[in-house]
Amino acid sequence: MAEPQSHEQRQTANKGVLYLQFSIGQQRFALDVREVIEVLPLRPLKPIAQAPHWVAGILGHRGTLVPVIDLSALSFGAPAPRRTSTRLVLVHYQGDPLRAPLRLGLVLEQATHTLRCQPDEFLPYGVDNREARYLGPVRQDEHGLLQRIQVDDLLDEDVRRLLFPEVSEAEAE
Repeated sequence: MAEPQSHEQRQTANKGVLYLQFSIGQQRFALDVREVIEVLPLRPLKPIAQAPHWVAGILGHRGTLVPVIDLSALSFGAPAPRRTSTRLVLVHYQGDPLRAPLRLGLVLEQATHTLRCQPDEFLPYGVDNREARYLGPVRQDEHGLLQRIQVDDLLDEDVRRLLFPEVSEAEAE
């Protein structure tokens, strides 16, 4: 039997979920803020040799090394423009559901606004794009379509092994 919800939990559920909005070119996207750890200004990164072009590098943040990907480069082949509205967003990445979430950085354009809505306002995309499994359902509003990003689907197994080798080694044991 489910635990009864408090008045505060019911009010929050009625208001919906908060999403961080961002753009890639002229297209709008959203991340569930419960996956967001921190939003930072864009910072210099240490490049990773032999990584895919959309792996932006490694960030040293509060004593931890965090791999960073450029979502614009991953999705459409061109890196995010370096503007004051381009942010470095640290997210929880659940590469393995049996392990604790990892930290992953995302370079996102115009990551400056939020939206609160019900999760069921996002409807199936209607396209089976196996090369971009991270592209989730879409929501239509007066500004057009807003597509949700599925953080846990951003990395394929090869890139996950490159960016998180200690986790991959532990999985092999």
